[in-house]
Amino acid sequence: MASLSEFLSDPASTGTWTVVADQSTIAVKSKSMWGVVPVKGRFTEFSGNGEITAPQTVSGRIDIKAASLRTGIRKRDEHLHSADFFEAEKFPDISVLVTGADPIDADTIGLRAELTIKGTTKPLELKTKVTPVGDGGMRLTTQATVNRQDFEVDGNMMGMIGDNATISGDVVFRRTST
Repeated sequence: MASLSEFLSDPASTGTWTVVADQSTIAVKSKSMWGVVPVKGRFTEFSGNGEITAPQTVSGRIDIKAASLRTGIRKRDEHLHSADFFEAEKFPDISVLVTGADPIDADTIGLRAELTIKGTTKPLELKTKVTPVGDGGMRLTTQATVNRQDFEVDGNMMGMIGDNATISGDVVFRRTST
């Protein structure tokens, strides 16, 4: 890849790009009250697509199934899916809606996005590294720290979990149409 700006300006890059879930990871990490043992988890079900429609014009969406969060402890997972935290039955999807992008340097892009959790939407800036993979795919790697209280993700019995959580994505896209 010559440069990210050239890639986004190349007419051959325009079209719809679809998430390749089995080559992608979306994870979350939050510190415990004592900061000794972080709570880590991965979302196992998500889908999405992105679109390059004109030079430097990018949009997209990723939908993550809240009930697919897995931490390795079944009881904790059930609690995280409950009304105390994600309320996954009522709000099944966590969504990231990308509304625009600006190249930062040769392999990094600034994505303007909105994060929606439990029906609450907040702006999200994502500094994202973009690298080519295999047969024409593109890997986007990013992370953001959010305050879970901003999205009414409560469930903090006796202050055991910190308010800030880091969401990270290592997501592969493949072009599916022009």
